[in-house]
Amino acid sequence: MTTIVFAEATGEGPASSALEAISKARAWGPVAVFHAGEGDDGAFAAYGAHGAHKVHHLDTGDALPGAAAAAALAEIAAAETPRLILFGMSPTDRDVAGRLSARLGRPVLANATDVDAADGVRVTNEILGGTTRVVTRITAGAPALVVVRPKAFAAEPAGGEAPQVVAVELPDLGHASSAKVLERHVEEATGPKLEAADIVVSGGRGLGDPSKFAMLDELAGLLGGAVGGTRAVVDAGWVPYSYQVGQTGKTVKPNVYIACGISGAMQHLVGMKDSATIIAINKDPDAPIFGVADLGIVGDVHKVVPALVDTLRERR
Repeated sequence: MTTIVFAEATGEGPASSALEAISKARAWGPVAVFHAGEGDDGAFAAYGAHGAHKVHHLDTGDALPGAAAAAALAEIAAAETPRLILFGMSPTDRDVAGRLSARLGRPVLANATDVDAADGVRVTNEILGGTTRVVTRITAGAPALVVVRPKAFAAEPAGGEAPQVVAVELPDLGHASSAKVLERHVEEATGPKLEAADIVVSGGRGLGDPSKFAMLDELAGLLGGAVGGTRAVVDAGWVPYSYQVGQTGKTVKPNVYIACGISGAMQHLVGMKDSATIIAINKDPDAPIFGVADLGIVGDVHKVVPALVDTLRERR
């Protein structure tokens, strides 16, 4: 049976969540992609390279994609009876998953960290702030609907050929699909994107002041990395939401994660605990962040980070 992966046009190439899901799902059999938004030949080719054999393309124009994508996906599911439909964690992915659940009368399993559909469908997710893993077997009829956390799977090309692209007719849903996108604003940023960076330097309330993020910007720049933050500093208005790492923010999995003035609340750990190497800087020797750190520095972040910046400058 086929697995369908939902993908939204991003304007920046193929969605990483879709490539990760395709790479995982190809082990179970044929994989198709439902692509909502403007057509992108580069994205279609990437889907094929990662193992998708078909792309259902729905061009939603300037309309919000949620209602139309869910209606079109419901028709495809009724006609093709896929075993599984996978979604990422973006707002649009979750919007479509919820609407599709209502249309099909199927439950949605969210926040999945692993999926196995080789013999039935089993989904692993984390509860209680990531402290407990639960494996759920889906016994409802096909298709199973699953929302997958970022970085749960590796996006690995398989050398596949260009997929067949099938245009999907835009359904007329009347008032339900009347909302339009009037303007788009792209946040300006330099350096690597947070969720794709090999090195992430994150700050918490221990920095004491929003102006102190300047030294993290400098450290990340010297290392070729990106800057992140905890929910507390985002809620306080110190940095924008795009910086947030954690259960309600971004999930990152860099080679090196440097936590500066972060105590280590479980909500934050969920978003970064799978980093290859975690370095924690905190003056509290009992801070929970040291429980997951590979290297811990008990000291004043306002002295440690500037010293590290000076050392890196000298080595340039």
